[in-house]
Amino acid sequence: MIIWLASYPKSGNTWVRALLTSVLHSGDGNCNFNNLSLIEQYPKKKHYEGLVKNFKDFNNIKQAWEVSQKKINIDKKLKIIKTHHVNCKIDNFPFTNKNNTLGVIHIVRDPRNVITSIKNHYSKDDYLEALKFITDEKKVISSNQSQDAITLISSWKTNYISWKAVNKNYLLIKYEDLLSNLEMEVIKIINYLKKFNQFEFDENKIKKAISSSSFDDFKKMEKEGLFKEIVYNKKTGEKKNFFHLGPNNDWRKFLNDDIRKKIEENFKNEMEELGYL
Repeated sequence: MIIWLASYPKSGNTWVRALLTSVLHSGDGNCNFNNLSLIEQYPKKKHYEGLVKNFKDFNNIKQAWEVSQKKINIDKKLKIIKTHHVNCKIDNFPFTNKNNTLGVIHIVRDPRNVITSIKNHYSKDDYLEALKFITDEKKVISSNQSQDAITLISSWKTNYISWKAVNKNYLLIKYEDLLSNLEMEVIKIINYLKKFNQFEFDENKIKKAISSSSFDDFKKMEKEGLFKEIVYNKKTGEKKNFFHLGPNNDWRKFLNDDIRKKIEENFKNEMEELGYL
C-alpha cells in the first residue's frame, strides 16, 4: 500500500524525502542524496509500461492511474512515494483510491513563498508568469528527465484541497514548521509512520539525519555534484541550482503589493485555514 508524500512543487518535498531516506535507508543517518530514489516519484513512464502507448495523451494516462498503482502494490508491501500530482477524479477515473492508498503525508508551503521558487525553478520571466503558473487549474508539468511522465498539478489551491480531502491516515506538515522546529516535525512524521508497524527507528540516526539536512548542507552537496535531480533553465538549457533560497525565501523581500494581493485574493480561504493570513 502507498503512503503518498504529496505536495505542490517547491514546497519542501525533497527536504522531507532526504530526512526520511536518511532515517530509513542509511547506515548512520547521514544525509545521502543517492538514497532519494528509494522514495520514488509517481508518475514515471515505467509505471505505465504496457498500459500507455502515447505519453502525451492525457486521456490514455488517466485510465492507467488505478492499474499502475495496483502494479506498484502487487507485492503488498508498504511504500512511501513522492508525488506533485493533484488528487483528482477525471471522467470517473480517480488519481488514486482506498484500495491503493494507505495514507498521505501532505507538505504545504505559503504560496507567497512558493511563487518565488516556482519563478526560479521553471524559468519564468517575471512574477506575473509565475502567478499564472500557480493559479492554472489545468497546469501540467514534466521534467527534462526522459523517464518522467507528465504530471497534472493544477493550481496551488486545488492541489492543496485535493490532498486535504484524504480522510484516511492524513498528516499535514507545513514547510514553515520544518523551518522553525525541524526536530518536532520529524518526530511527528516518525510517530505517524510507527502506526503502520513497518518501520524501525534509531534515535541517533534521527538526530544525525536532522543535523546533516540543513539547507546549507544541501547547497554544498549540490555544488559538489552529489545531487542528481538536476534542473536546467527552460529557455537556455543551462544547468541551474535546485536549492535556490530556502529559508531566505521571504515574500516580504520579493513580492510587490500587486502580486501579493492577487495571491491572497486567489487563495484567501485556504491561506486563512493554514494560518498564513
